[in-house]
This record gives sequence, C-alpha cells and structure tokens, in this order.
Amino acid sequence: MTEMPRSARDLIESSALAHLVTLNEDGSPQVSIVWVGLEDDEIVCAHLPRNRKVRNIERDGRVALSIETDSLSEIGLREYLVVYGTARITEGGAAELLNRLAQTYIGEGSDFPPMPDPPPGYITRIRVDRIAGVGPWAG
Repeated sequence: MTEMPRSARDLIESSALAHLVTLNEDGSPQVSIVWVGLEDDEIVCAHLPRNRKVRNIERDGRVALSIETDSLSEIGLREYLVVYGTARITEGGAAELLNRLAQTYIGEGSDFPPMPDPPPGYITRIRVDRIAGVGPWAG
C-alpha cells in the first residue's frame, strides 16, 4: 500500500468528481463517474444497486481512479491525480456514505439519496497501490 501525500488526500476529499475504471469480464475498461471520500487510508465510494462496476470489482479488484483539478502545473498542464489500486466490495452502508459525501458534492444540509428507505447498497474500498498524474502528488 502506498502512502498518499496530503495534496492527494485533499483532492480526494474535495468536490472534484472521480472517474473509476473497472475491468469487464472480457478485459475491456468500464468507466463510471463517482463521488469519493476517504476512510482510514482507503478511498471509498458508494453504490445503491449491484451495478456493473460492483460486479466487476467482485470478480477482479484491479481499478484505476482519476480526478482532475482546477489548477494548472508550472508548464500550463491541467493537474490530475491517478490512483491505481486494489478494490473490494462491502455490503451495506451505501446510503449513509452517499449522504456524507453529498455534504461535499451537493452542499451542507443535503439529504441524499432522495428516497425513503434506500437499499443497503455496496461500498467500494480502494487500497492505493500507486499514485501518478500531474501535480504535487506526482513526486
């Protein structure tokens, strides 16, 4: 597991959307935009249905995650973080995590998901294996 620098942690905990890449059964990439946060040293995101990304991770935990910033590097490139990791799925707690993340992504006081009695859902937990991209985290 790679230790994340503070700059990467700050970006993950911001309102920047993340692109989560999982592997389909045939090896092709599947990309989803997700809200992300941190729990301990893992990146987390939540899903109410058992959708394709959940099924892909259950079968093969190799993932990549990218997040673009609003900042430019010294040479004028848009900064972005890429995380390569190993993901696992845990059942339950998705609605609570989505509500916590909504406070960042939608705004304080948000009530999400907007439904009574949401299903327990699934949480993706990503262990960071390697960090890349353009920005202060790229070393």
